[in-house]
Amino acid sequence: MIKAMKSILIKKRSAPRVDEFYALLRETPVISAVRSEDKLEECLARGSGIVFILFGDILTIPGIVARIKNSGKMALVHLDLIEGLAAKEVALDFLWEETAADGILSTKANLIRCGKSRGFLTVERFFMLDSQALLNVQRQFPLEHADAVEILPGVMAKVIRQIVQITKKPVIAGGLIADKEDIHNALAAGAAAVSTSNLNLL
Repeated sequence: MIKAMKSILIKKRSAPRVDEFYALLRETPVISAVRSEDKLEECLARGSGIVFILFGDILTIPGIVARIKNSGKMALVHLDLIEGLAAKEVALDFLWEETAADGILSTKANLIRCGKSRGFLTVERFFMLDSQALLNVQRQFPLEHADAVEILPGVMAKVIRQIVQITKKPVIAGGLIADKEDIHNALAAGAAAVSTSNLNLL
């Protein structure tokens, strides 16, 4: 009964379309990952059509998302990094009701699954620290609840190729992207896009 009432209270709004997300990845394969307020304005003036939000708190995230959306860009919130939002379903309800965010990023499969059920675009993040991490990722495929996967660090061409081979989802390479050569190598290895906080690479 409580669950039914809760679902009625969730705002009905148009879910972002996955095909539009994929089209943007093809058009602008370098995604802006913004880590601070002072970099946000500069990011909005750049060409990337997708912004990963890696900062903020429960009070500021609605305004951050609004600024990105008002600039005509797609906004995805890294749920694990927003202060005051616990790793629980209610955090997804908050984002859906109080922001116009298009999607979420998270390392937590349960949040990605719940986010997908709410209508968000979903990007599941994986840290490729060693060969065991790669095996753990492979065991989780196919990731039916994720629209894309992001692997970090994004400078491991061989690992990117392996992940691309075992998933039909777009692979985003992020972390330690230092120059245009890193971007070229990741895309050449099969990544659909690269995420970077270095605005000079956009």
